[in-house]
Amino acid sequence: MAELITLSALDMRDALPDCGGLIGLDLGTQTIGTAFADPEWRIASPGKTIARGKFSVDKLAIAALIEERGIKGIVIGLPLNMDGTSGPRAQSARAYAKNLAVLGLPILLWDERWSTTSAERGLIEQDMSRAKRKVRIDSAAAAVILQAACDAMAGGMRW
Repeated sequence: MAELITLSALDMRDALPDCGGLIGLDLGTQTIGTAFADPEWRIASPGKTIARGKFSVDKLAIAALIEERGIKGIVIGLPLNMDGTSGPRAQSARAYAKNLAVLGLPILLWDERWSTTSAERGLIEQDMSRAKRKVRIDSAAAAVILQAACDAMAGGMRW
C-alpha cells in the first residue's frame, strides 16, 4: 500500500475500501493514548496508554498493537489551535505521522480540539476519581478522536 497521510475522512475511507480495524493515537508529551475501532468503524474503545520515549521505542510498541489486532489504518489526533491554525504541537503530530508512515498503513490526521475536555467529561460522568482519570485520560481522548473519525468515515462526511 502506498504511503497515505491525509486530513480527509473520505480519502481515508477510500484508502480502506474493505474497512478494517483502526488504531487511534493521542500524542501527549509524556504519553500516547491509544484506542481501537472495530473493522466496521462503529465503536471506538480506549486502549492502553504508552509511556512516550524515543520514537524507535514508540514505533515498536505501536507496531506490536497493530500486529496484535490486525489494524488496517491509523488515526492521529492533530492538535490545532482553537482558531484552526497549526502551532508547534500540530507540526510535531505531522512529523510523527510521517515517521509512522514506514509501517505502511494509511494515516488520518484528525482535528482533536476539545477531545480531552470531552473525554474528561465522560470520565467524570462515570464518577471516576481524579487519580483514575489522570491514568485514563489520554486513552479516553484517543477514543473520542477515533470515534469522531469513524463517524465521518462511515457517514461519508467531508471534513
